[in-house]
Amino acid sequence: MTQVVLASNNPGKLKEFSASLAAAGIEMVPQGALGVPEAEEPFGTFVENALTKARHASRVTGLPALADDSGLCVRALGGAPGVHSARYAATADGARSDAANNARLVADMAGREDRRGCYVAVLVYIRSADDPRPIVVEGTWDGEVLAQPRGANGFGYDPYFYLPDLGMTAAELPLEQKNQLSHRARALRQLLQALRSEYAGPRQS
Repeated sequence: MTQVVLASNNPGKLKEFSASLAAAGIEMVPQGALGVPEAEEPFGTFVENALTKARHASRVTGLPALADDSGLCVRALGGAPGVHSARYAATADGARSDAANNARLVADMAGREDRRGCYVAVLVYIRSADDPRPIVVEGTWDGEVLAQPRGANGFGYDPYFYLPDLGMTAAELPLEQKNQLSHRARALRQLLQALRSEYAGPRQS
């Protein structure tokens, strides 16, 4: 197994990435376990922030690194909340919550006819901190923004993210189904395909 540092301490992401990338012979280790402090995310695009986090983790540890940046982009809001999705309604002291973020989203969407939006996940894999050829993949999940929440599963904007083809919000989907359809799952499948040519691991039939 090749050890790769995950530029995150999120246990959910660690579990999801570890399960998927083990098939490529990769063992994921959270950056906190290796003494890596969190990196700043100062940029306005998902790819720049993900690349910054991956380079930071790789430079501190000397290991290959994987980072992601994700969020909700709404057409009527010019792509907002975008890279600021997790802190869309953050207070001056930095406090944030899903409830506050969703309340701001609903307020900003009031009276707008175009409700289209998409979840976006960008994953960046680098072999070293100075890797000139990072592997970059993007997964998207199209939907619409509701004015009222539906469902008790999921997190973030899931109760307001409606999927017309399924007639449900992301928060109404069973977790297993969501993990097959989500933006992050789509990005992970692309990354796994790219990594199979890098590492000798068992191939799925």
